[in-house]
Amino acid sequence: MRLKAALPKLELYLYAAVLYLSLLWAGTWIWDASADNVNRKVFKKSVKPGWHYFGRKMDVADFEWVMWFTTFRNHILFALAGHVIFAKVCSLISPRHRSLIYGLYGGLAVLVSMGGGFLALVLSHCFILYSVALVKRKWIVFVAGLASLATFKMEPFNTWQQGFVTGYFDLQDILFYGGSCFTIMRSMSFALENCEKKDGNYTFTDLLKYNFYLPFFYFGPIQTFDQFHVQANNPNLTRKQREMWNITTGALLHLGAIFVVDVFFHYLYILTIPNDMKLVKQLSDWSLAGLAYSNLVYDWVKAAVMFGVINTVARLDHLDPPQPPKCITMLYVFAETHFDRGINDWLCKYVYDYIGGSHKHIFKELVATICTFVVTTLWLGPCELVYIWSFFNCFGLNLELWVDKIFSLPPFSNIEYAIGEAMSRRIRAVFGALNFWTIILYNVLALNSLEFAKLVGKRLIVQGFPLSTLSVLFVTYCGVQLVKERERKQLSKRINKEKT
Repeated sequence: MRLKAALPKLELYLYAAVLYLSLLWAGTWIWDASADNVNRKVFKKSVKPGWHYFGRKMDVADFEWVMWFTTFRNHILFALAGHVIFAKVCSLISPRHRSLIYGLYGGLAVLVSMGGGFLALVLSHCFILYSVALVKRKWIVFVAGLASLATFKMEPFNTWQQGFVTGYFDLQDILFYGGSCFTIMRSMSFALENCEKKDGNYTFTDLLKYNFYLPFFYFGPIQTFDQFHVQANNPNLTRKQREMWNITTGALLHLGAIFVVDVFFHYLYILTIPNDMKLVKQLSDWSLAGLAYSNLVYDWVKAAVMFGVINTVARLDHLDPPQPPKCITMLYVFAETHFDRGINDWLCKYVYDYIGGSHKHIFKELVATICTFVVTTLWLGPCELVYIWSFFNCFGLNLELWVDKIFSLPPFSNIEYAIGEAMSRRIRAVFGALNFWTIILYNVLALNSLEFAKLVGKRLIVQGFPLSTLSVLFVTYCGVQLVKERERKQLSKRINKEKT
């Protein structure tokens, strides 16, 4: 990727002006649609009274967001605050055994929240995969691990295992599936790392300490065992310069993001509108494009905030957890598209990179991507929508890799060299704009519905051609150029830093 070429400042200012004005225009359309249709019958289920200061109702269509920051906010804060206080005290008393204490606290929290039956179920899966880990054969680990994961995704095994949880409360299903499925993935990471261990084996206690670390247990993200084991057992608890300042700043940014999202939900009903297909069909092409884009941006913000809150607690425990996902606005290549960096790191380390090797051979790359999306499909839960999502994203990733490899060969590479870096960057940005909307359409179907995704695609590609199609692509092209300029500056800073 050629990032060294700098474009004229006036050209970049033009791109920025076009992008920001277009986003403002699309946002105005969505604002009007939200205000004018607040009393529609479909809206009554997910548009509820909000903050009385605004005098407007609030979009509460996303259960996860409402759960985290409204309904069960106090319960989650209580559990995480208890962990922080308990962990701090224990770190001062016995820093060498803090990982054991973290595990004991997490196990106790799971017992209190979900009961002894669920704890026994989780321990049984841990024990099965620990036993498999002792064989030190990766293929056996994958067979056993994916079979265990499938028992939580398919009937009648799923219903049978749910029977271990007694009673019922609103958060039970979320905690059950989160705790059990993340346990399988963590146990597989443990088992696969044990296969790499040349002398002896890790202990069952190591697995339990890793799995029952409370901040990661129910909601993730997944930190691979090799990283967690080193960091959690490091007795040196000194912090880097300005580390606490960075943690505090990050926590305040997350609080600010929560406030901003809640305010936006009072004015832009971006999650409820796609559920009303009669209203959606009445919207302009620009409104539809803005609606699809804003849904993916929101999903990124949600993931960044939710993982950010958990990661703040983990960083207080002297861990280096997986970073939040890359902003959807910055994505114009399939290779960097993900909404959960922990799962993405897990898949890359144990499936994609393991099978793909150097990623230079097209056939091995194809097998690696197919296997990666097979595991991803099982993780998300096999169903028609997930099958479609996996197929198109797998196809998009492979097509992107093939095109990149073809254009790196003569005569295309010679032509690119002849036209100069600035023109090469402009041409690449055109392909990046096309790729960006492919990513949007392939992923919006998983966030909303297949019907909504088909309507957006039909309006922007078929019915809206050429005016809507080309205008939306031009605005996207402007955005891609701004992202490329940001990447160019970051690369220049990195190079200058390495030189000094």
